[in-house]
Amino acid sequence: MATTLADKLVVAISSRALFDFEEENRLFEAGDEQAYMRRQLELVQQPARPGIAFALVRKLLAFNTPGAPRVEVVMLSRNDPASGMRVFASAQAAGMRIERGVFTRGRDPFGYLRPLGAHLFLSANEADVRQALSIGFPAARVMVDSTPAGDRYPREVRIAFDGDAVLFSDEAERVYQDGGLPAFLQHEVSLAATPLAEGPFKPLLAALHRLQQQADASQMRIRTALVTARSAPAHERAVRTLLDWGITVDEAMFLGGLDKGPFLREFEPDFFFDDQSGHVSSAARHVPAGHVSAGIANAPPANVQTIR
Repeated sequence: MATTLADKLVVAISSRALFDFEEENRLFEAGDEQAYMRRQLELVQQPARPGIAFALVRKLLAFNTPGAPRVEVVMLSRNDPASGMRVFASAQAAGMRIERGVFTRGRDPFGYLRPLGAHLFLSANEADVRQALSIGFPAARVMVDSTPAGDRYPREVRIAFDGDAVLFSDEAERVYQDGGLPAFLQHEVSLAATPLAEGPFKPLLAALHRLQQQADASQMRIRTALVTARSAPAHERAVRTLLDWGITVDEAMFLGGLDKGPFLREFEPDFFFDDQSGHVSSAARHVPAGHVSAGIANAPPANVQTIR
């Protein structure tokens, strides 16, 4: 029988998202590919420091047991195959069982998300993230200067999501762009019982929900939060949408435009996903954060007004 990943939560991740390769990456971005390769080979026996997504990946892999491998993490990197040796060596040194990887030596890697059936792609390359989103995969650009995750919840994966254009479609925000806040509120109240269309990260939320149901809660748990600038009465449609999907979140924060950063600091997620660069920057001062380049807020012109 052929090996398959169909029954697992699959996370594809770039080397810079998992490990701190910022110093080495400066050589790559300067166009000196050979110097980058030499440097990685020189350091192949020196484990790389953890990157911003390190804590998230380590916790997700902890859901695996000898009899039930539920999570697969695959390296998907613009690195060359030789440099990939350090990535695998660093993962092994950290006690992470990462066995699969695709290394494209500078070429676009996002197309390999299709055969992987990935539920999430994390990369420090904005172009790769945009392309992944365009072909229907949950993807976020890891803010490599984010504050690393805390260690207060070693047996709990904590993930926070924005709502519109992340978990949900950007339908409501488009109404706001056209008619402002009064039109937005009227639209959401009138359609409170009509579920929003799914956004790019709904498949990840659904996969996490399945993982939570399969796993032994005494070993590892998942705690999710919706962190949105919606407020009452626009909150109702968001809640009813989740109920319609048969998915619940553990916490919901309807902040009405308040700065999300301090609230995320209290929740202490292993990762936060948002489509608004301002909210991502605020979050990154407190927690690991990723920018989801989706929806009207990320379409030209770049200075569109947003509610979130």
